[in-house]
Amino acid sequence: MARTVERIEQDLATLEEAIALLRVEFHSTYSQYLKLLGQALRQQLILASYQVCTQGYPESFLSLSFNQRQTLQQALRELGGKAQEQLLSHLEDSTNLNEQETIAEPEASPVSDEQPQEPIQDELPDAVEMIVNDESPVAPQTVKLTELSKPEQLARWQEQLEEAIAKTLQTLSLNTNRLLQQTSILPNKLPVAILEAAVQVEVPGDATAGSPHLLNLLMETESEGEKEDSTLTRIIAIHLRLSEIEFADPTLTAARNQIRKLAAKANTLRREYHKYQRERAVAQAEAAWRSSWFDK
Repeated sequence: MARTVERIEQDLATLEEAIALLRVEFHSTYSQYLKLLGQALRQQLILASYQVCTQGYPESFLSLSFNQRQTLQQALRELGGKAQEQLLSHLEDSTNLNEQETIAEPEASPVSDEQPQEPIQDELPDAVEMIVNDESPVAPQTVKLTELSKPEQLARWQEQLEEAIAKTLQTLSLNTNRLLQQTSILPNKLPVAILEAAVQVEVPGDATAGSPHLLNLLMETESEGEKEDSTLTRIIAIHLRLSEIEFADPTLTAARNQIRKLAAKANTLRREYHKYQRERAVAQAEAAWRSSWFDK
């Protein structure tokens, strides 16, 4: 015997209560995860930058003065700290009904192809400050956790949070490469498009052996005065990968596994919710048919 609409709606309400409890678990788990991720991200950024400066371009790093090296290292710490704060802000913004911050979108690099090859100490602090303080907001799109009541909304909230995390890593990678270029570690004539493409590549084989957050790029460049002649230039760029950051930190891996379990539970609730919605629609249609049917 088909169930009544009222009974089905009671089951839907019970599922919505379960979803409400699940979103609280999501918030708590993501809060811990993002704290751990921010710490690991900052450490991996410094390690990758160290490898670029000492293994990839040691001569360029040695050409910097002592003060310039300190300025570069301080700027790297500030970039990592800023990304760490931004990761936490994604979760805070998604639960705040009164305000909603945006995800930083990388702008075109202000680096000019005519920059001097030799680093100039007076210009270095200005270049560093420009990159560290770079802000490029986009239209806010984050779904607020406190507005969720349906399975699809919870899934969309998680999807957008994960997108925000990925965007933070891309922006940090791009800004770090720009900083290294401004300080004449990376080649000054490296096109902006190459830097932007480097932080979006997802081919595992491109990673430098033993250095999961570095990419080896080969760029074809024309020789000066000889348009028909070109050479291949080897470029090492930073590309921070979420999977590699998690893999290197067992605690972070455990937090990600917990998120996966919650996501699987959310999928189960979503299937149940859809089933009850369908059952309710059928029951309502049957009731509507009976109410309008008259024998003549």
